Amino acid sequence: MAADFWSPVSLSIKIALLSGIIVFILGTVAARMMAGKKFNGSVLIETLFLLPLVLPPSVVGFLLIVIFGNNSPAGRAIEWLFHMPVMFTWWAAVIASIVVAFPLMYQSAKTGFEAIDGDIENAARVDGASEWKVFIRVSLPLAVKAILAGAILSFARALGEFGATLMFAGNIPGRTQTMSTAIYVAMDSGNMQMAWLWVGTMIIISFVMLVLVHIIRE
Repeated sequence: MAADFWSPVSLSIKIALLSGIIVFILGTVAARMMAGKKFNGSVLIETLFLLPLVLPPSVVGFLLIVIFGNNSPAGRAIEWLFHMPVMFTWWAAVIASIVVAFPLMYQSAKTGFEAIDGDIENAARVDGASEWKVFIRVSLPLAVKAILAGAILSFARALGEFGATLMFAGNIPGRTQTMSTAIYVAMDSGNMQMAWLWVGTMIIISFVMLVLVHIIRE
């Protein structure tokens, strides 16, 4: 029973951590590039970045299968490079988690960057700082609360991802079964004890994540 319980828990945390790190980097960089920028196509790019936030998980899962499925160019390229398909692997769950968690990280980081007084960044540029130094030494420290809040929310979103993961990664015990899919299977089979254990674990982790967000934002 212990192994049956911990396998989805450890896999969910591993997937959430890896996807969270990737989303943290991609979301922060994308937010910095888009913050305060208005150009032709900016609305379209912004909409594409935030679209997974409002799309049904089944639609996200369908699109991931179309893009990365075994018959797609990207799917065949991945299979050729790594000698295995991406579908029905834990990497598929990572990709699904990245897609659904990215908008939270992007939106939070962008809000943080846009709240920075532009005069502070310009003063650093006048003093001879390169754009990279301005980003690392000025922009990031000033937006750190929003960025950390976005990272925590992204981790929590990745941890609880269900629909897209189920379609794209499947529900293979010990390989792709996360806590969310394990809860679904446990309820469907009438194993309410295991379902409650996973539900309780998810609630505790999510509660802690939200408390951390509240503390950071104060």
